[in-house]
Amino acid sequence: MTAARQLTAAALGAALTLALAGCSSGDKDSTPKGDGRPELKISGAYVPQPPTKEMAGGFLTVRNGGDQADKLTSVSSDVAGKVEIHKTVKQQMQRVKSLSVPAHGTLRLGRGGNHLMLMELERKPEKGQTVTFVLHFARSGSVTVKAPVEATNYTPEK
Repeated sequence: MTAARQLTAAALGAALTLALAGCSSGDKDSTPKGDGRPELKISGAYVPQPPTKEMAGGFLTVRNGGDQADKLTSVSSDVAGKVEIHKTVKQQMQRVKSLSVPAHGTLRLGRGGNHLMLMELERKPEKGQTVTFVLHFARSGSVTVKAPVEATNYTPEK
């Protein structure tokens, strides 16, 4: 019985060794680039100076160079008690729980479209200041972004 167990253990060990060897190759060029996860980059963030002290808008672009989609699930800010994620449908704002960031795609938050609404402002953002956003993503975790406050009628170059 002891010899049979030793033989079985040796066979299992050999099978495991072969399986592990098959999963990895010594050729570095055959290893896929990246790990298939989202690869997010945030750009173009800004907050137009609001005309009143009640609320403000936030705009930015999220580019995903990764193989998996992600979702913007919530946002917080240093100047607002609450930040809502909005999409615009037929020229009407709708609060949503999340916005998708497609794999190898872009999520744009801009005037007239998807955007952030800063509510319960603790201070009115003034041109020349900076607003900090913490963007929370389903897969990528939290990303902190510094957004300059621009003139009320500011429109970024495309």
